[in-house]
Amino acid sequence: MRKWLLLFFVSCYYFSIAQSPVFISSVNSKIRYEGRIGHTADSAAVLSWPGSSILVHFKGTAIQALLKDEKGRNSYNVIIDGKQISKLILDTAKKYYNLTASLPEGEHSLELFKRTESIWGSTLFYGFTIDGSSDLLQAEEKKLKMEFFGNSITCGYAIEDSTGDSGDAKFENNYLSYASHTARYFNAANHNTAVSGIGIMVSWFPFTMPDVFDKLNANTRDVYWDFASYTPDIVVINLFQNDSWIVKMPNNAEFKRVFGSTAPDSVFIINAYKNFAYGIRQKYPNAKIICALGAMDITREGSPWPGYVKQAVAALNDAKMYTYFFPQCDSKGHPRIKHQQEMADQLIRFIETNHLFAK
Repeated sequence: MRKWLLLFFVSCYYFSIAQSPVFISSVNSKIRYEGRIGHTADSAAVLSWPGSSILVHFKGTAIQALLKDEKGRNSYNVIIDGKQISKLILDTAKKYYNLTASLPEGEHSLELFKRTESIWGSTLFYGFTIDGSSDLLQAEEKKLKMEFFGNSITCGYAIEDSTGDSGDAKFENNYLSYASHTARYFNAANHNTAVSGIGIMVSWFPFTMPDVFDKLNANTRDVYWDFASYTPDIVVINLFQNDSWIVKMPNNAEFKRVFGSTAPDSVFIINAYKNFAYGIRQKYPNAKIICALGAMDITREGSPWPGYVKQAVAALNDAKMYTYFFPQCDSKGHPRIKHQQEMADQLIRFIETNHLFAK
């Protein structure tokens, strides 16, 4: 009898050890990241760009994430086994967040997707704890890769604002942007290198996309991105919307700082776009590059801006560089959920028609 009792207690002890939560550090090689992700000295992953995500494949019944947000304004979509189950809003305390519990036994996938952009600060991710697991499984490696260089349209600014055009963080959702829709359609990894209000020549603030397109973190200028670490098959550039407004505002502070008292002429505008597109080509010699515009008033009937882009691309004489202009949507402000889906459908059709993912 005593022997059976001893065996019982030993079995319970080992069972409790096996079921106790296991911490998985953010530097674990089986965690897959999308976006430009750096790490701090204490091994936290730093997520700044919109659409940055953390993906894991695991065995377990519950999973928590150890996170700390810079401003307490960032939010994330929690996606389990391909289905969004919740919106996670962070605060500035370093703490564990329950992502899901009471999962059935077996293998599961988790994606933690950054809805918000860099203006709301960066998020530090330290790792996961998983109940009923001793390690992660190998996450799927996506074969196709995309990158989008854009402004508020690509960020998903105000996409969920049904009554106005507010830039409040609660209305932003990059997951529903045309860029993210398109990447998911092709099951492609995606980098959203986008900042609301940014331009190529001039922005609503004292930096432009040429100043930040090569940086690791959207909020700093001191660390450069390693372009060799991620090579997209397709790059989409969707910029110039903010430029098109500010060049008509001679009293704007950034107009004065960049242009003085004289608005740029068409030659200056075309050369600015050509130089930026050429800079992207230098970083990605083999990528298909789509130079896009829209879907706000930059593509309205009679707008000169599509012509500027066409002339810039023609001057580069690049066989792997294309133009595509989204029709102006019927939104009074930024594209909403339905408009972003329409943009994605249009872009997907363009990519498929031109066989841009064909080798």
